[in-house]
Amino acid sequence: MKKVDLILLVIVSLVTLFGFFMVYDASSFISFRDFGDKYHYVKDQSVWMILGFLGMFFFTKFDYHKLYTIALPLLLVALGLLFAVFLPGVGVGVLGAHRWINLRLTILQPAEFVKLTLAIYLAAWFSSKERGRFLPFILLLGLVIGLIMLEPDMGTAIIILFEALILFFLSGGNLLYFGLLAPIVAIVGYILILLEPYRAKRLSTFFNSSDGATGASYHVHQILIALGSGGLTGVGIGNSLQKYAYLPENTTDSIFAIIAEELGLVGSTVLFFVLLLIVWRGMLIATRAKDLFGKYLASGIVAFLGMQMIINLGAQTALIPLTGVPLPFISYGGSALIIDLCSVGILLNIGRQGHQV
Repeated sequence: MKKVDLILLVIVSLVTLFGFFMVYDASSFISFRDFGDKYHYVKDQSVWMILGFLGMFFFTKFDYHKLYTIALPLLLVALGLLFAVFLPGVGVGVLGAHRWINLRLTILQPAEFVKLTLAIYLAAWFSSKERGRFLPFILLLGLVIGLIMLEPDMGTAIIILFEALILFFLSGGNLLYFGLLAPIVAIVGYILILLEPYRAKRLSTFFNSSDGATGASYHVHQILIALGSGGLTGVGIGNSLQKYAYLPENTTDSIFAIIAEELGLVGSTVLFFVLLLIVWRGMLIATRAKDLFGKYLASGIVAFLGMQMIINLGAQTALIPLTGVPLPFISYGGSALIIDLCSVGILLNIGRQGHQV
């Protein structure tokens, strides 16, 4: 057994600890305002971080080949959880969205679990002799994305779509299928945006943000104010003004804007390249894996982590419309953090059993 990829392990650990610190920094005011305890959010995050690290170290030791044999049961559990969010007394609805399951002790977001389980299932499928069946692949993908869109959670649906298509392409999928599928996906996506007023407002705001700070572009305006206030070197750690309830979702989707305000262009650029380094190390592990299952599984993990980073950072720099996608390893949130760290553990295990990285 080869040693673990220490570069990946150290970088992910440091980024997660940095995220933990930034969650406290960004949440202290709203935490005290809403709960009378400025440590409320960071207490939650500390529990999830510990569980995530335990999961990461477990999967670093756990032979990833065993995941091949339980790929189908894992997928069925994931699909069951996606259905469960709509069950009364089980699913948790917030502002019309049904994305969570109440486990009494904590809240689970099944869509985060699906990212990893789908990567495991598709890696097992595409490494078998029956990997070329396009119609069953589309039916499965349509079922998963359809359930996630019903929650609704378009950001996660986009991540899963790209994750699955990347794996299909890497497994030798016919490029003609992509040419036929691309316009269909684009048309369906546009229709789904128009069907939901909040999505239509976000798209309209992206192309025309002149409706002022009281309109649909309020969130975007506050993000841009944070980025502009940060300037080159930032206002300093702990000195953000946007965290005082001006910037919505400042501990989850928009935590990067707080980071950019406090650390400036220099600090946020360093963070960007550190996240890019995580993706690069994952790609190295994928290319050097000793079997097809390991290659596809590592590629699927890198795909959903990388797409999540791209979508979050793109939205937070006004390059794409706003989506409710957290920044991996940094944003506040239990399900995402635990799954992301467990996924890194699987990457480290693949790297241990492959060539020396």
